[in-house]
Amino acid sequence: MDYDDNNVFAKILREEMPSHRVYEDSYTLAFMDIMPVSKGHTLVIPKSKSVNIFDLDEEFLSAVIKTTKRVADAIKKVFAPSGVIITQLNGAKAGQTVFHYHMHIIPVYEKAPFQPHANDVEDEAVLASTAKEIKQILV
Repeated sequence: MDYDDNNVFAKILREEMPSHRVYEDSYTLAFMDIMPVSKGHTLVIPKSKSVNIFDLDEEFLSAVIKTTKRVADAIKKVFAPSGVIITQLNGAKAGQTVFHYHMHIIPVYEKAPFQPHANDVEDEAVLASTAKEIKQILV
């Protein structure tokens, strides 16, 4: 599959679509999932044109995992989840729905067991508030 410059994450990188950003550096961007599985569900993407792990340059792959750990640490400090799922999907049959490489950071809470995927778009104010809490730790 060829990379589609009009995928939603490419548009977020170009700031053609809004997002609730929590962290950014020269290689990566982390932002809130608009259909979160749990409070704090965050995505980390490379600033490169890659559909999946198989065509992602190792320099960007290394940066993505470093950012993922950094953001996951912040989520643990802010929300104190019981656990954290860090996952990444490759291909439609594996569940990938946006074809720009990305990692999911999904906090799991004792009173809110893990669900495979949410069906509803979260309220903008909730996303903004959650992003703000995570960003305060990352500063």
